[in-house]
Amino acid sequence: MDKQTNLETLQRIQAALEEARNVLNTFTPGAVEFEHKTGHDPVTEADRSIDAVLRKNLLRKGEGWLSEESVDDLSRLQHRCVWVVDPLDGTREFVTGIPEFCVSVAMVEDGRPVAGGICNPRTNETFIGSLDTGVTYNGKPASPSMRDTLVGALALASRSEVKRGEWEQFRGAPFNIRPMGSVAYKLALVSAGLADTTFTLTPKNEWDVAAGAALVSSAGGFIRTLENTELQCNNKNPLLSGLIASGPLLREELMALLSSYIQPAPHR
Repeated sequence: MDKQTNLETLQRIQAALEEARNVLNTFTPGAVEFEHKTGHDPVTEADRSIDAVLRKNLLRKGEGWLSEESVDDLSRLQHRCVWVVDPLDGTREFVTGIPEFCVSVAMVEDGRPVAGGICNPRTNETFIGSLDTGVTYNGKPASPSMRDTLVGALALASRSEVKRGEWEQFRGAPFNIRPMGSVAYKLALVSAGLADTTFTLTPKNEWDVAAGAALVSSAGGFIRTLENTELQCNNKNPLLSGLIASGPLLREELMALLSSYIQPAPHR
C-alpha cells in the first residue's frame, strides 16, 4: 500500500467509524430488542444498520467485503484488498448495557491486516492505525506495553470464556485477569498499552480479530495465531483457531505459558 493509498484508507476508516458512531448513538444499550442467530448469538437492528453504513463508506470498486452481518460473497477471494468488518462486536454486552462493545474495521491486503479502526462509542475511545503509520488512541500516538514479565501483568479475558470455566487453569498464573466483552476491543486496548495481553484459545472468526490484529501489529506489539503464524485473513473459511496478543517483550514468556495449545497449521 503506497503512502497516498494508506492515507486515503485511514481517512475512509475514520469517516466510517464516525458514521457508525452516529448510528449507534440512536440506540440505547441495555434497552434494545434483539433476536438470536444460529448459534444463539444475539443480533440487533443496530448490527444491521451499522453494516449498511460501513459498506457505504468503505467499499470501492475492485475491493472485497467480509462482514459478520452480510451474506458472504466469495468473490472476495479474487481481490487483493478486502474489508473485514464486525459492525458491532460485543453484541451481548450491548444488549445488557455493559460498555464493552465496538465497531471494528480492517483493511486486508493479500491476506494481511494492514490497517484498522476500532471505536467504542460508549467510552468515547477510537483506535486507528496502519503498518506504515503506527496507532493513535483518540488522535494521539499510542504504543503497546513494554512490560517484560507476566508477573503483575493485566490479561484481558473473554467474559463468556471465563463464565464457561476456560480460564480456571490460569487462576494461579502470575498475571491479573480481567473479564471483558468484545475481543476486538480487548485487542485495541492491548495495541495502545492499556492492557498487557489478551488471548483466546477458542475459535474466532476473521471479523472478530482482523482490525484488532492490524492495530497490535501496527503499534509494534506481538500477535500470533495458535499455529504460531502471522494472522492471514480472507480465507474461504473465515473461522480461526484462536489468537494471542501482547506487548512485544512478553512474547517468549506468553508462548511458553501457552505452548500446550500451539498446534500445527491446518490445511485450508
